[in-house]
Amino acid sequence: MTEAVDPRTQDLDGWTPLEAATAIWEGQLAAVAAVGPALPAIAEAVERAAGRLGRGGRLAYAGAGTSARIAVQDGSELAPTFDWPEDRVLFLIAGGPAALLRAAEGAEDDRADAQRQVEAARLGPADVLIGLAASGRTPFTASALEAASAAGALTIGLANNPDAPLLAACDVAVLVETGPEPVAGSTRMKAGTAQKVVLNTISTLVMVRLGRVHQGLMVEMRPGNDKLRARAVAMVAQIAGCPSEEAKAALDRAGWSVKAAVLVARGLSPEEAARRLAIAGGRLRAALGP
Repeated sequence: MTEAVDPRTQDLDGWTPLEAATAIWEGQLAAVAAVGPALPAIAEAVERAAGRLGRGGRLAYAGAGTSARIAVQDGSELAPTFDWPEDRVLFLIAGGPAALLRAAEGAEDDRADAQRQVEAARLGPADVLIGLAASGRTPFTASALEAASAAGALTIGLANNPDAPLLAACDVAVLVETGPEPVAGSTRMKAGTAQKVVLNTISTLVMVRLGRVHQGLMVEMRPGNDKLRARAVAMVAQIAGCPSEEAKAALDRAGWSVKAAVLVARGLSPEEAARRLAIAGGRLRAALGP
């Protein structure tokens, strides 16, 4: 389906820029809408992945070409946004990291390399691997899922074509049927958009399930610059219900941990705040109590 010619856009090269832009925009909207039927599978993926990652596991992504680039974009944002440890995010990329900048077309067929990368990463029962491929038949990605599954890891497959081999090679199959592309086979368009939406949803909700979000706020973010420090102050003030000055003082005492600072602003010592968060598994809502 992703390789087929879309009758809607087969005359794209003869249209005005506005007509062509409208058609491509409509295709993007359709790609986002196509995620809807996959929500039950996405929810299952979130629940199962959170269970493993909550016990100390690692989150890995596998892909080739556009899919690999989308995966890296998703995974690389987890550290600054949710303070997810960098050593608990892995990328298995067909052709290696250099393929992110320059196409390595033949690398996607290298099953042996996928197996080597899984072995080198030492994926195991605590870990989660998300493999994505628009066609659903990329040998590198399917082989990575198979090898990770054999090692006991939870495997999640994301594809844009039905009956794709990749979907049969994983524990949780996420199918998002985006159909033909405005430019036949250019899966960086509709399929890529849908893949990004799915990864956004899975990774964000896993972080929510792990207590790294509270009241819609990224309470585990790293306040590494003035803008983010101001955001941290605003979050503590909002959650704790205190003036900004008190929020800033609480953050200073709590080592700029937003969650601990909320408890400090509520009257706890930094040590007691840390203890209560540890008992609550890092979940601020539980640490605050009823």
